[in-house]
Amino acid sequence: MIKLIASDMDGTLLDGDSQVPEETFGLIHALTEHGVRFVASSGRRYDTLRWFFGPVADEIAYVASLGTQVYADGHLLDREVFSTLSVQKLFETCHLFDCLHLAVYEDNAVYLIDDLSSYISELDKDLGTAIRVYDPPSPEVNIIKAAVCCDRPELITEMAYVLERELGEWFTFLPSGSRWIDVTPRHVSKATGLNQVMRYFGASPDEVLAFGDSMNDYQMLRFVGHPVVVDNARYSLKQIAERVIGRNTEHAVQAALREILESLD
Repeated sequence: MIKLIASDMDGTLLDGDSQVPEETFGLIHALTEHGVRFVASSGRRYDTLRWFFGPVADEIAYVASLGTQVYADGHLLDREVFSTLSVQKLFETCHLFDCLHLAVYEDNAVYLIDDLSSYISELDKDLGTAIRVYDPPSPEVNIIKAAVCCDRPELITEMAYVLERELGEWFTFLPSGSRWIDVTPRHVSKATGLNQVMRYFGASPDEVLAFGDSMNDYQMLRFVGHPVVVDNARYSLKQIAERVIGRNTEHAVQAALREILESLD
C-alpha cells in the first residue's frame, strides 16, 4: 500500500500557467482521509509552497528548497544552511564567467549578486522582490538556497559541468529549465529531505510513490519504490521510471492521483 505520495511542482504538478489545478486540493484531502499523505517536493521555499497549497496547506508535508527545509505536521524536521565559505567560493567561481549570475536565498529574502538586469525574473525561482548586492551576505544571514542564472541557454549544460568540476566537493549542480542551474550542498537533495518525512511517518521506500520531470528529481525518483514521471520529463528520468504518464499541461498527475484514490475506495 502507498503511504506517501511526493510530487515535484514545476513541470509536474503545476499546469501550463504555473498554477496548482483546482482539483488537486480535493484529491489531496481525500487521500489524506484514506491515510495517504502528500508531500510537496520543490526548489521553492517553504512559505511559497504553503501559499500554493492554501486550502490543504496544513494537511501536507514539505520538502522545500531542494531539501534544505523539511516540514511535516507543522514540525520542522530538518533545515540545512550553506556555510559562509561555500557561498564565498560559489560567488568567486561564478564571477569568473560573464554568463553566470548568482542568487542566494534566506527564509524571507533573495540576494542577487550582480546587476539586476542580468536575471530572468521567473516565479519558479522565488525571486519576488529581490535585493541587489555586490558581495555575498554576511555570516549572520542564513542561506538556505542558491541558484545560478545562465543568460546563455545554449551554454547551460557546459556551465553546469564547469561548476561541478570547480566546486563538486561542496555542491551538486542541476540544470533546471533553460536558464537556471540549481545548487545544493553536496549531502542534500530532495531524496534526503523525503527520507526525513518517510522516517517521520514510518514509511519504507516501497510504500512511497514520487512524481517528477527534471534532473533535480532524479535522486528522489531513484530513492522511492514507485518512481513516476510525466511525458515532458527528461529522457534519463523516463529510463528509470516505473511508469510514464501524460504531460503536466494535461493534468496527468491529478489523473494519476484520482486513479490511486479510486483504488482505495
